[in-house]
Amino acid sequence: METTATLRGARMSAQKGRLVADQIRGLPVDRALNVLTFSQRKAARVIRKVLESAIANAEHNDGADVDELKVKRVMVERGSFLRRFRAQSKGRAAKILKPTCHVIVTVGD
Repeated sequence: METTATLRGARMSAQKGRLVADQIRGLPVDRALNVLTFSQRKAARVIRKVLESAIANAEHNDGADVDELKVKRVMVERGSFLRRFRAQSKGRAAKILKPTCHVIVTVGD
């Protein structure tokens, strides 16, 4: 049995999120939460919240035992960009792209 939690439009780049996701893939949920709690990265806080949501979903909706859950899948996909601009010399403008990403965490036995 697998349970999923999703966060769409998180304000971080997918590349930075994947660095953290690779650290917890396949771990038991208690060890994964421990790794994310003590990580210094911004992505760790975001992924930790999604993982806690997936654990709560598994416990509440499916009646799963929390001690037996593992992180089956963690995907961090690229989302849309927030497009901003900054003034440049000679009346020009420079694009500023602020990336977003989608985080999908699946836990199971």
